[in-house]
Amino acid sequence: MATGKRLKAAKAAVAGKGAMTVEEAVAVVKKNAGAKFDETIDVAMNLGVDPRHADQMVRGRVTLPNGTGKTVRVAVFARGQKADEAREAGADIVGAEDLMETIQGGTIEFDRCVATPDMMPVVGRLGKILGPRNLMPNPKVGTVTADVAEAVRNAKGGEVQFRVDKAGVIHAGVGKASFDEGSIAENVRAFVDAVSRAKPSGAKGSYLKKVCLASTMGPGVEILLSDAVGGG
Repeated sequence: MATGKRLKAAKAAVAGKGAMTVEEAVAVVKKNAGAKFDETIDVAMNLGVDPRHADQMVRGRVTLPNGTGKTVRVAVFARGQKADEAREAGADIVGAEDLMETIQGGTIEFDRCVATPDMMPVVGRLGKILGPRNLMPNPKVGTVTADVAEAVRNAKGGEVQFRVDKAGVIHAGVGKASFDEGSIAENVRAFVDAVSRAKPSGAKGSYLKKVCLASTMGPGVEILLSDAVGGG
């Protein structure tokens, strides 16, 4: 199979290579992104935290300087004037109880969910559905807010939310293979910096353990921590 041969060749290209600078890693990952579609460039970060403890939870948001290259569909829970503001800002779906019922029925056609504070009693009923998908509105990442227009614009304009998983790993798309190397590198540094600054109070010992870069269909490449954090 062509795909198998391509992946094998890509893995061989990075085999035996140690950690690289951000720019070197981006160049290698871009070169090996040979799929027929525009692959997403992903960053994965291993953190020295145990997210089962509240004081070691890592979450936040960052607006990537060069965007994500992804079209983000935004749903907003709002009524009246706030609903109008959300639509004017470019929200894809706006509703209240009707939107709740649509989601309860199994239809989730959005990538980001925003809600005004007064809508949270309604949105709260969707915790078991939206929570596992990391779609639950949360004031800590600006998705529970009275300024729904700004939240919609941020989501559409390259804002990435991040949250550490049970294994202590954070991963996010930071661009597309079609981006130039400089734009991807700038996005990688912005993302790593945001996660670095989100270090929780309960983190002990080494916080940032490993950073890797990969395309959707390509092998991962390790990035030098010393270069990823405050490098460039």
